[in-house]
Amino acid sequence: MTITRNRTVHSMIHDILTMGLLLCGAHWLADYPLQPDFLVKAKIEGPLRVYHLIAHAGIHATMVLLITKSPVLALAEWVLHAVIDEGKTKGKISFAQDQALHLLCKLLWLVASFSILKT
Repeated sequence: MTITRNRTVHSMIHDILTMGLLLCGAHWLADYPLQPDFLVKAKIEGPLRVYHLIAHAGIHATMVLLITKSPVLALAEWVLHAVIDEGKTKGKISFAQDQALHLLCKLLWLVASFSILKT
């Protein structure tokens, strides 16, 4: 009984750490190599500024969907990522605050993923 329980706890810790690392890594991939200078500039100005902001946030949402398998969390990521980036674009938050808020979202998705799985 104890051996099985220890394996279950170990497996759960492993799964939480793995998903947390994947969510953070996916964020960094989507915010750096998958966001070329063109997209950075297009989110700030231009006739399709909002489209490019939504497209960038959609890349992040896709990453969250692939990792968590939850369309609800992916949609939440899409909306919140766009809102946070718009705040940065408008100068309401700094780059550091932007990144902290994005990573806080990833923590929320991690907690929500394992809360959903437990119920």
